[in-house]
Amino acid sequence: MIEWPNVTESGRRELGLKPEELQKSRCVLGSIPVVYYSVLLCIGVPVNVLTAVALSRLACRTKRALYYYLLAVTASDILSQLFIIFVGFLLETAVFHREVPALLLHCVSAAEFAANHASIWSTVPLTVDRYVALCHPLLHRQISYPARARRIILAVLALSLVSGVPFFWWSDMWRNSHPPTALDTALVWTHVTIIYFLPCSIFLVLNSLIIRTLRRRQRQQPCQEEPGPQPAPARRLGKTTAMLLAITSAFSVLWAPRTVVVIYHLYAASVHSDWRVHLAYDLSNMLAMLNTAVNFFLYCFVSKAFRSSVRDIVLLRGGPLFPRSAPPQPHAPNNASISSLYSGSNKRSHREWRPGKPS
Repeated sequence: MIEWPNVTESGRRELGLKPEELQKSRCVLGSIPVVYYSVLLCIGVPVNVLTAVALSRLACRTKRALYYYLLAVTASDILSQLFIIFVGFLLETAVFHREVPALLLHCVSAAEFAANHASIWSTVPLTVDRYVALCHPLLHRQISYPARARRIILAVLALSLVSGVPFFWWSDMWRNSHPPTALDTALVWTHVTIIYFLPCSIFLVLNSLIIRTLRRRQRQQPCQEEPGPQPAPARRLGKTTAMLLAITSAFSVLWAPRTVVVIYHLYAASVHSDWRVHLAYDLSNMLAMLNTAVNFFLYCFVSKAFRSSVRDIVLLRGGPLFPRSAPPQPHAPNNASISSLYSGSNKRSHREWRPGKPS
């Protein structure tokens, strides 16, 4: 497939336009998007399934809320890959050339936006949990536990599903050549606010507070004069912060071009008529969808416990998914939650760091 037309035969009949009256932009990338999304889907879905299994093992083994939030992020990424990449880009566009009933297009559009919102907003509770754990550890002991994490995740998924309903009326950029209406403008600004401006603002504020807190602790650490070996929370907390910053920064960078292109399409030039905007929109979508497949590599780079769990799964070794748990230790999971990605031993984490004073 070399060229994807933006207006189909049904679209021409609906608009009452003749072919010579339409100045359609060409897809200059040709079949590159089809190959790209096919490869991304073939790699991203297995990788995310592997991530979900590894995180499920760690969550059942450690009973830490952090792993439940990471699991929700992974599950939302899988939904985005299935609805947006497989159904939206490959089936509707590449296979059927968007020659499907309008009702089906609108229903799929609402499902795509709901999955998109879930994928992005499932990162927000993770960021809040890390902020509370690092900046308010005593409060974190009281409010962070698996049952509450599951309720928060269900609430986020339900709100994401509801937020996708208004986008049933999202204007199809590839078929509609008319100027944007008031409804189109409202939906575009709602979309960019939900998927970019609002979550990025939350990430910026909380990550800034986390970094400020860690720097203050690092300045205070040399002043500790008690005998004995110095604790090592700075390195561990720094790695935890690096993981969180990597996830949120990857989202901010990969989704920024698409946000700019959508707003530019609304006010300056149309994807339908300008091949340059068409090209920018294709490339920005490809970058944005890349965000659904990068977290696995970030977890492997940062977390020794995650790498060990993945190795056990790939080599078909290790205990079952729901192993027999040892007698509960009431205080260890709370203290260990701050360095939960880096230590498989709750006792070691409990011994090495206590909030507010050195060991």
